[in-house]
Amino acid sequence: MKRSFDFVVALCLLLLLFPIILIVGITVKWGLGSPIIFKQKRPGLYGQPFYLYKFRTMNNKKDSMGNLLPDNVRLTSLGKFLRKFSLDELPQLINVIKGEISLVGPRPLLMEYLDLYTEEQAKRHQVRPGITGWAQVNGRNNISWKKKFKLDVWYVDNQSVLLDLKIIILTIKKVLKSEDISKEGHVTTDLFNGKN
Repeated sequence: MKRSFDFVVALCLLLLLFPIILIVGITVKWGLGSPIIFKQKRPGLYGQPFYLYKFRTMNNKKDSMGNLLPDNVRLTSLGKFLRKFSLDELPQLINVIKGEISLVGPRPLLMEYLDLYTEEQAKRHQVRPGITGWAQVNGRNNISWKKKFKLDVWYVDNQSVLLDLKIIILTIKKVLKSEDISKEGHVTTDLFNGKN
């Protein structure tokens, strides 16, 4: 039932928001160049890797040694705007349609975190990751990793259609208020090291 709901809603949103997606795509192309889509390998259901899609928010500026500059330097004003209103997340509707993620579930993090989770924290991979989740509407990037994982595992143990609808409504409110986008001193949040 959840998969059917995800597919139908994501397809409807993709069609409904297509003019906005097109405008954002053209703006990213004009402001940052190609490619307009940033894709990164992330762990999905049971930790199986897939490529997550987002609109690019950073440029590719490098130092004299050819290394990419820090994220806070490469994040453009356009990128900040897209992140503020979560417009960079819109391509993930394609991930939902493909069945790689759900509308609601623990956010897909980095592949290198897989070996750092405790057995309890690893439970977050017992469901498909989501565009938004219980941790996102309860602090997002403004809470500790331990709190975030605790909220993710709580969702896994208590998931339901009603809870998903509640999270979607709360997410819309969060996006409109532009709350908890980043942790102080970071572009988004600090890296997880298994202890923080």
